[in-house]
Amino acid sequence: MTGHRRVITGFSNPTVKALRALREKKHRKREKKFLAEGLRLLTDARECGHVPEVLVLADKRDPHPLLTALEEAVEQSGGEVIETSPDILSKITGKDNPQAVAGVFTEFDTSLASLDRTKADIWLVAQALRDPGNLGTMLRTGDAIGAGGLILIDDCADPFSVEAVRASMGAVFTQKIAQADWQQFETWLRGGEGQLVAASLRDAQPYRSAPYASPCFVMVGNESRGLPEEYEMACDLRVTMPMKGRADSLNAAVAAAVLGYEVLTALDPAAS
Repeated sequence: MTGHRRVITGFSNPTVKALRALREKKHRKREKKFLAEGLRLLTDARECGHVPEVLVLADKRDPHPLLTALEEAVEQSGGEVIETSPDILSKITGKDNPQAVAGVFTEFDTSLASLDRTKADIWLVAQALRDPGNLGTMLRTGDAIGAGGLILIDDCADPFSVEAVRASMGAVFTQKIAQADWQQFETWLRGGEGQLVAASLRDAQPYRSAPYASPCFVMVGNESRGLPEEYEMACDLRVTMPMKGRADSLNAAVAAAVLGYEVLTALDPAAS
């Protein structure tokens, strides 16, 4: 199967409007597609087996072997390669200085049923996380610690927004993503092995000496409100991290990283 190429020169082209609309959540959900930008990010996607359906290239670009490999992969998979001006690419991505390439991908299956908890010792869980930058950072952290993926509980930011994808630095393609409400997640979790851990002040023990067990699900809460008490009390393990200054809490994504690395060290001493 061979794809096709075309050149777009007009801002009012229907394809430009359709691609630009993917920056908005309602259009992404309707089309079940999302945008990713940058040669490194799209190369990570290709190396993980994800080839964009549409590849958009700036017509004034420097040659690069990785870019050539992307073009060939898209064409071989039957996708479309579009060449356009940097100004039109800027309109599509919403960046004043866009990178020379962007791609359109089909959204992944985000059901809990798509997860295999036995594939990793660590999983990250976020409840009502609202900042797409924090969400992308958690995906990146999950990749760094070898987590299986990120499970989004209740009303979280869209993991396929341009901002979250950009902040993930390619980890959106390496980490499994699931979305569910609390009851669905708790039922799924208790249907198999899994230790649910959260930072808390309620009957908590020091995070450095806590008895972590695989598979460990590390949960953080909303940036401003933290976790609801009901969710904390449902955890198998509640841990506390020392706060030596005036701050009474860490950023949600930072807390996930600190706990994630501690769990990694506990479950895999060779990683320390």
